[in-house]
Order: sequence, then C-alpha cells, then structure tokens
Amino acid sequence: MRGASRGSFAALAERLAAENISSATVATRLGNELFAVTGLLDTEHGLRRALSDPGKPAAEKAAVTSALLHGKVTGRAESLVVAAAESRWATSGDMADAIEQLAVEAMILAAEAEDGLDDLEDGLFRFGRVVAGQPALRAALADVSLPVQRKEDLLGALLRDKVTAVTLRLITQMVTHPRGRALGLALDMCAGLAARRRQQLIAVVRAAVELSEAQRRRLADALAASYGHPVHLNVVIDPSVVGGISVQIGDELIDGTTASRLAAVRHKLAG
Repeated sequence: MRGASRGSFAALAERLAAENISSATVATRLGNELFAVTGLLDTEHGLRRALSDPGKPAAEKAAVTSALLHGKVTGRAESLVVAAAESRWATSGDMADAIEQLAVEAMILAAEAEDGLDDLEDGLFRFGRVVAGQPALRAALADVSLPVQRKEDLLGALLRDKVTAVTLRLITQMVTHPRGRALGLALDMCAGLAARRRQQLIAVVRAAVELSEAQRRRLADALAASYGHPVHLNVVIDPSVVGGISVQIGDELIDGTTASRLAAVRHKLAG
C-alpha cells in the first residue's frame, strides 16, 4: 500500500482492535464476512471504484455501503466496511487489500482467543515449506481450471487434524482466492500479521477525558520505544482520574495521575 493507504489501514486496524473481540466464534464470523466482502469487491470492479473514489463525499459512499450490506452481515462487519469506504485510498485495489487484511486480522484474533497464535504461525510456515518442496502440489493449488471445491477437498485431506481450524481456514482462503499473488506471498502476509500480533503489547490506559489521536500516537510511540515492541492502547475513560493518565502493561503499572499523587499525600498526612 502507498503512504496514504497505509494510514487509512492503520485507522481501520485501530477500529478492529477497539472492538476487543475475545470470542473465537465472533472473530471467525467477522473474518469470514470480511473475506466475502473482499471477494465481492474483487468481482464487482465498478462497485469497488465507486466506494474508493476520493472525489465522492464520504457520507455518500458510507450510505451506499450500508444499503449494500445491512442485514447481510453483522453490524461489526458493516461498520468496518463503512469506515473503509469513508477512508481515502491511493488506488481502488488498496481498499480491497485493506479489507482482506482486516479479515486476516480477525482470524488471528480467533487464534489468539484459543491460545493458538504459535500454532497458527507454525502451521502457515510448515505448509509453505511443503508447497515449496512439492512442485506438483503447488501447480495443482495454483491451477485456475481446478474447481474451488476440489482444492478445498485436497487441503482438507492434507491438513485436517494436522493444523488448527483457523490455520486451515486461512490457508484455504489464500489458495482459493489468491488475488493475483503467488501462494507463498499470501502465506507470508498471513504469517507476518500473526507474528506482529503476538509481539504486540496491550496497554490499558486510564484517563479522565478522551485522548486525541495525536496524544494516542505519541503515547504509543513512547511506550513502543521503551518496551521494544509495538503497543496497542486500550483507553478507558475514568472520571475518578483527576488528571494525567495511568498505563498498565501486564503486571506493570505506570501511574501519573493526579488522583494517585493526592492519595499519596493523604497517606503521608495520615501517617
């Protein structure tokens, strides 16, 4: 993706993270719905161009998207695709790419909910090595004349009971909907997103008022520099925080709130 498109995708990824999905079932359904939307945009070129047209008002594109999807997908999926339509993209293909990546991210959330991120990364890597070492298998999976169902059956026979359900679903999606990519590149994309998720830290931030996007970015950058990993912020608005913020990462609490300082002063006075 180009620079502007990367920024738009980052905003969509933040929206997905803000959903705080912890159910594998919910995440899997969301991923499947977003994959279906990606397929629709890949097939309907006119629709894809219309929804990603920077010359059209965002509200107009949002209304078209809602009318198209409402009642056909969950509200969560609809809101994410509407947000994608409202964003600015360097090319129409970038929008479809972003929605596909959101779908992969949702499937990664499903793996995480089942404590299976390591298994997902391992399964993607091992399957990639198998395909790379077997030209006949690679050719069969890339054969556009081979029906999708035949490919799904082949993958099921090869991988069922050997990889997790999420891993099989992602591999099947990448094989049956390659979107012009070599299978190895598609698998690398999925594995890269999974690795990034596993290495990402979660910071619970408590503040009295909502943080601006600039404040969030500065805080996330500062924490990432300190911990050596990307940090996702889950911001909780807490009126009891008089001023400043508190940040909790795992068992570590970084407390810079006025309330905590007042409590410390009261404790000293009481003593």
